[in-house]
Amino acid sequence: MGLIELLLLAVGLSMDAFAVSICKGLAMKKADIKGMATCGVWFGGFQGLMPAIGFFIGSFFAKAIESVDHWVAFGLLALIGVNMIKEALTKDECECCNEDGADLSVKTMFVMAIATSIDALVVGVSLAMAGNVNILFAALFIAVTTFVLSAFGVKIGSIFGSKYEKKAEFVGGVILIVLGIKILLEHLYIIG
Repeated sequence: MGLIELLLLAVGLSMDAFAVSICKGLAMKKADIKGMATCGVWFGGFQGLMPAIGFFIGSFFAKAIESVDHWVAFGLLALIGVNMIKEALTKDECECCNEDGADLSVKTMFVMAIATSIDALVVGVSLAMAGNVNILFAALFIAVTTFVLSAFGVKIGSIFGSKYEKKAEFVGGVILIVLGIKILLEHLYIIG
């Protein structure tokens, strides 16, 4: 996986955390460094950890399903992408935008970090199926990207409100679907 694909993957995975961070910023009204760093560390840490866990889980199955691994990777990425697009098109507001949205307690952030990174666990499995991935570099890159986007999401939320939340989630879903299609086409030797 090249650096451009990794960047697209990292941005796509970060969009859930970015959207929640926008809500956090909206609830805070005035973003401070502590709030920005707290969201960045929690979301970035889990977004980096989950693909690594998924990769190691997927590595156990990679040999057993080697002949269809590209279909599995495509299916998982497409499923996550479609789900993100579906969520972006619904009218529901995220729970973090309510009156308790400014809560940065360990319990709240732990639950939100897991909720926003479950898809990264599945993507880690698909990376194991895709092969040719340095998972330690990829996980660190995803973590740093998510940290930066989450921190900026808090600031953006405090300035602009939830205007960009659904758009970010939609774009993230499209990116994951496109990456899934690319993996499939490469394994089918349609593109090089």
